[in-house]
Amino acid sequence: MRLFKGFIFALTGLFIMITLVSLLIPSTVVVTKGVEVHADRKMVFNELTDLRNWKHWHPVFHADSSGLHYSTDPMLINSYCSWNSSGRSNKLVITAITDDALTIVLQRQGEHEVINTITILPLAGSNNMQVEWRAVTHLKWYPWEKFYGIFIEKVTGQGYESALNGLKAYAESH
Repeated sequence: MRLFKGFIFALTGLFIMITLVSLLIPSTVVVTKGVEVHADRKMVFNELTDLRNWKHWHPVFHADSSGLHYSTDPMLINSYCSWNSSGRSNKLVITAITDDALTIVLQRQGEHEVINTITILPLAGSNNMQVEWRAVTHLKWYPWEKFYGIFIEKVTGQGYESALNGLKAYAESH
């Protein structure tokens, strides 16, 4: 019994220590990727704001193109695209469009919403532009979520980079 109490005491202490350390980890995770594109700005912006065009350059939309469902009014705020992958429903909703940026929210069943902002910035002294993809995820205070937040860039960053490189290749070839 004494050994059991010692084990429970040590386990409780470890849990409290892990929880306290996790409170020092930020609850907002930002992943930013960018690419330089030499193409017509209007064409690139059209590719971004019309979700039906994402099949031209976004890897997820290539793979799941047969199961994509679009809202009736493309290129408007609250227009969306939905699909299923890995047994989960996904929805991409446009929440804001400005002259140089597009904000979309990725909603995936059983996961946190990810707020994505794609910005087109002109580069000084050239006809090129910087297309930047910024993804913001808000985590709860749970220790396992905070520690997962440390690895979000490793898990999702490659997908954003692949999408931007696909956009660059498509825009520069058309």
